[in-house]
This record gives sequence, C-alpha cells and structure tokens, in this order.
Amino acid sequence: MIRAVLLDIEGTTTSLSFVHDTLFPYAAEHLGDYVRRHRNVPEVARLLADARAYAGGDLDDDALVERMRAWIVADQKITPLKSLQGLIWENGYRQGHFHGHVYPDVPESLQRWAQAGIRLYAFSSGSVHAQKLLFAHTAAGDLTPLFSGHFDTRIGGKRDADSYRRIAAEIDLLPERILFLSDLPEELDAAAQVRMATAAVLREGMHGPVGNHRTAADFTELDLRADPMH
Repeated sequence: MIRAVLLDIEGTTTSLSFVHDTLFPYAAEHLGDYVRRHRNVPEVARLLADARAYAGGDLDDDALVERMRAWIVADQKITPLKSLQGLIWENGYRQGHFHGHVYPDVPESLQRWAQAGIRLYAFSSGSVHAQKLLFAHTAAGDLTPLFSGHFDTRIGGKRDADSYRRIAAEIDLLPERILFLSDLPEELDAAAQVRMATAAVLREGMHGPVGNHRTAADFTELDLRADPMH
C-alpha cells in the first residue's frame, strides 16, 4: 500500500506557463529593487554571498543581479537564486499580484488522499518557502495544511537517485511505500532507481507511454488504495 505521495510541482500540480510566464518574469523584474532594499538583511546578505560565490567572481550587486537574471532566463536550478525568488514572490502574493496556480483536480485529490491517511510531500527545484507560498495562495484556498513536508535542491538534484533515497529516509518510509508523481521521465527514472513507485502525469498535451512508468492524465485517475504499479 502507498503511504505517501511525493509531488513534483511544475508541470504536475501547477501549470508550466504560471511558472515561466508569471513567476519567473516577476522575479526578474523586481530582483534589482529587492536587492537594493534588503541587501543588509542577514538572510538576504547570506543568499547574495552564496550566489556571488556560485558565480565565481567578485561581482558587485548590480553585476550579480544581471547574472541572476540570466540564470532566471536559463531556468538554472541554483539554490540561493531559488531562495531569493521565493522571497520576492512572497511580496507578490501578499500584494495580490497573482495567485498560486494548481490544476482543477489537485485540491480535491490532495484532500481525498490526506483524509485517507496518505501523507503528502512536495519536491521541487523551487525553494521550500516558494512551494509553501504557492500552495497557500491558490484560488481553492490554503492547501498547505494538507502537506506533511517539503523538499528542495538542498536535499539534492531531482534527477539524482540519492535525493529520493534521502527523502525516503527523512520521512521514515520504505521507498516502495512512496508514490512519486512528475511530468519528467528523468526524474521518474531517478526515483524508480531506489524502488519508489512512480507515475507520469500527462498534462498540457503530453502523451504516453513514458518508459516503464504508469501514466495518468490527472490525479483523479490515480487509485491509491492498491499498489499503483499493478
């Protein structure tokens, strides 16, 4: 029996266009002003130092902002950048500039699974803070109480099998008791290497089959009362 569901976000619970056409441009537009206003806040100063070290040069703030904007355009999975983006998006959510997008089947499915005693976790390249903001500000309301935990790139890359092994250890379940849902075969392959159950969610025109992974058009097709591999 599946005891936990581990959810990818972008392309799985949330539209790709919301991330790439709303969140990323908003962060890029407001990054410079945010850095100028908050550069002396300890958390922001630490993130800027980490980003500067990652860039491999002694960049001033203006040059670092331009480098980070280039990383945003390239969708680079750089942890301090993702954390800064989360802080910027927090302002956007609070000011009502946008709401967190989730597909229509997501809220009801998450509620049904949680009520059945299945623990829910998210694993995204976006920071834990950004994940919580998205799920807290959906049109369906605050979904964060449904989650038992969140993971980001601090635990490892999403295409690295060891990340899924660490997550299973962190939540104290055998990998076979965890179902990982994603739209990307490379991520599903990595989870399957440690014997997690997997399913490819075929959103936005995607088509199966996807390797050896089960496929579903949306969450309503997933019956978690039985082993999803059968």
